[in-house]
Amino acid sequence: MYSDRKKSRVPLIVCIALAAVIVVLVALWAFKVPSKDIQEDTAEAVRSAVERCALQCYVVEGVYPPDLRYLQDNYGLQVNTRDFYITYNAFSENLPPEVTVSGHKR
Repeated sequence: MYSDRKKSRVPLIVCIALAAVIVVLVALWAFKVPSKDIQEDTAEAVRSAVERCALQCYVVEGVYPPDLRYLQDNYGLQVNTRDFYITYNAFSENLPPEVTVSGHKR
């Protein structure tokens, strides 16, 4: 039987708009979560590099370096101080330094 009524497209448009909003929210969440993991991994890599460089200084010179600047000047250590806070605490010449690295908050 023939019907002259036009079907309403409002439910279809609402479903499409809702699906688009969900996709955008999921995409924003998906990109935000890995960036924290990447920053934590990078901070760990920086800490590891500083510790390795300090150990290299100990092997070559017989003492751990007194500060981070010494490693930068004499062992070519390059650190990203714009994105990370690096705390280098050398307690004694014969004990490894305590190194902490944390990311800047932007």
